[in-house]
Amino acid sequence: MQEIVEAIQSGAPGEELANLPLPESYRAAVVLEAEQDMWEGVESGDKDPRKSLHIQDVTLPELAPDEAVIAVMASSINFNTVWTSIFEPLPTFGFLKRLGKESVWGARHDQPFHIVGSDASGVVLRVGSAVRNWRPGDRVTVHCNYVDDQDPSAHNDSMLAANQRIWGFETNYGGLAELSVVKANQLMPKPAHLTWEEAAVNALCNSTSYRMLVSPHAAGMKQGDAVLIWGATGGLGGYAVQYVLNGGGTPVGVVSSPEKGEILKAMGCEAVIDRKAAGYRFWKDEHTQDESEWRRLGKDIRALIGRDVDIVFEHPGRQTFGASVFVAARGGTVVTCAATSGYMIEYDNRHLWMKLKRIVSSHFANYAEAWAANQLICEGKVQPILSAVYPLDQTGEAAYQVHKNLHEGKIGVLCLAPKEGLGIDDPAFREEVGEDKITLFRRHGA
Repeated sequence: MQEIVEAIQSGAPGEELANLPLPESYRAAVVLEAEQDMWEGVESGDKDPRKSLHIQDVTLPELAPDEAVIAVMASSINFNTVWTSIFEPLPTFGFLKRLGKESVWGARHDQPFHIVGSDASGVVLRVGSAVRNWRPGDRVTVHCNYVDDQDPSAHNDSMLAANQRIWGFETNYGGLAELSVVKANQLMPKPAHLTWEEAAVNALCNSTSYRMLVSPHAAGMKQGDAVLIWGATGGLGGYAVQYVLNGGGTPVGVVSSPEKGEILKAMGCEAVIDRKAAGYRFWKDEHTQDESEWRRLGKDIRALIGRDVDIVFEHPGRQTFGASVFVAARGGTVVTCAATSGYMIEYDNRHLWMKLKRIVSSHFANYAEAWAANQLICEGKVQPILSAVYPLDQTGEAAYQVHKNLHEGKIGVLCLAPKEGLGIDDPAFREEVGEDKITLFRRHGA
């Protein structure tokens, strides 16, 4: 493995990388099937990813014709890694077993371990016989839409494919590892002006935010739209704010501290709501929501921007959904993905149907959307929101930080990269974009 790292660091050509022997095994962050009942009787908030995520050697699987082996220089923590580590809402080994029944190649994924991670930046080491557009030596990022294009349901919008999966969550061999095996149609060019860790944090959350707001498959944001963004300095919200600003809209960012509010203002978001300072209590108790609190939020939004929001960027789920439906403008849209505070949603349907609002679901992004979102990173029009970096050995601690919401933006993980700050191939463009913009979250999150 050290020989591979040294070759990458020295800028070895693709032919040299292709001739280096691949190791039989590599280190990876895993959860174990034997431990999937370890949290029985434990409340969700008390489950600790540091106890369930392990770093161990795993065998490198055989390469399928449409796949590539990549040397993972860096990866990142997403909330799906937290879900896997606490075995909620259910253990992910069921996903791996179903994939294992689909084909000979799918059978590789059904293992007593699950390598997690749905982001990566790295270098292509090998490609399968059917791969046309990528070769050893290519510097890449990896998006997590894992889809079999032999199914006709994949060919209008691959996110509607009958067998669409999220790599590293519903498949094995994820990105929190020294190596990974991915489909060639998951690969995208690495932004040349970013470090490995800066490039690694974008694909999942940036692509998800792009589809939710920009793509016609979801909200279809237009010039001038006002958008309420929950968790506006979080992994999804940090990109959403940038898309609203870039698209000529008005973001209203909801955060949980004055410090996070300062990050928003530094990004150019002038309308900021500190939900903790406001003390909203959308639920009177476990079973009863408080409409007066919805009205208070709506009043606070109008005090900031003079009107209701056209779009609500919704991902907390149960805690906020009733309020989100209420505060959307007449004819407005609530676009939703995930449900980090609970997925059993309640809202007052009168405020939806009588004011002609709509709820639109959104899930990750298809290849075209992910590519477009990545291109905006490459062009310096959207910035990474990296706030902290951990080594692979501390993946559990990094996941714990996300589980407990102790971070802003995204947390990166160094895999094969020996230290931070490596991988910049275009320093001149980096200077043009601006170090202060690229590292804004890191400086505020340090």
